[in-house]
Amino acid sequence: MERTPAVYILAIQKRGSLYIGVTSVPVGRMVQHRDELVPGFTTRYGIKRLVLIEFFGSMETAVLREKQLKCWHRDWKINLIEADNPTWRDLALDYGLPPLAVPRWIGK
Repeated sequence: MERTPAVYILAIQKRGSLYIGVTSVPVGRMVQHRDELVPGFTTRYGIKRLVLIEFFGSMETAVLREKQLKCWHRDWKINLIEADNPTWRDLALDYGLPPLAVPRWIGK
């Protein structure tokens, strides 16, 4: 897999719980989140939808951006997502990952 430093935001649903992360292998990291391979916040709350991704030339720059975003107010993060992805579409589909299964509680 190609190494590309990136900061990403995952969401459980539109305007739902958010998770901000940094990685050098974006597709591999998305697979880990979707398959719940690493225990933690995203696994505990089922946060898997990629709603924003920003690429950088170095990991150092990506980590600085991650720290910056984590300090932002929630509304600022939502505005950032909606500026590029107003429907909160799962961007992981653009990288060849399959659509997420619809949770059982949807539609009940």
